[in-house]
Amino acid sequence: MIFKFWILNNHMSDKKIFILEDDVNILYGLEAQFSSDEFIVESSEGEEEQEELLDNIRSFSPDYMILDLILPKLDGFEIVKKIKEDEELADLPIFIFTDLSDEDSKNRSLELGADYYFIKDEFDTYEFAEKVKKIISNQSKDEEEEAGDTYEE
Repeated sequence: MIFKFWILNNHMSDKKIFILEDDVNILYGLEAQFSSDEFIVESSEGEEEQEELLDNIRSFSPDYMILDLILPKLDGFEIVKKIKEDEELADLPIFIFTDLSDEDSKNRSLELGADYYFIKDEFDTYEFAEKVKKIISNQSKDEEEEAGDTYEE
């Protein structure tokens, strides 16, 4: 069992995650949570122009993205749309972490291509980060099984 755990941890250690969050307390908390599990983290507070942000995301080439929908200069919905329309970024899994709790916002995000939707009031940063890491870990296990690289005891 330890060996299997090491394999999952090892797969996480080479994962890159981009965090777009304007609340610095949440941003720093998420950066710490993912960095401590050896994710390579890049982040933005959403102060740049949309095209500069997209260029930064493209150059970082993340495996996952966490995105707040409510940002000072940018429209989070528009960012989701632009990412999913972008040839280089279209397959990027997006985790929404927002204060918007209405069904319309959730449905709109998912229709635009977001993969997961979490409401900030329902989770603290630690719980949210743990949920995201569990989803990523489960995806890694599924990919291993599909590739035939599973190790059974």
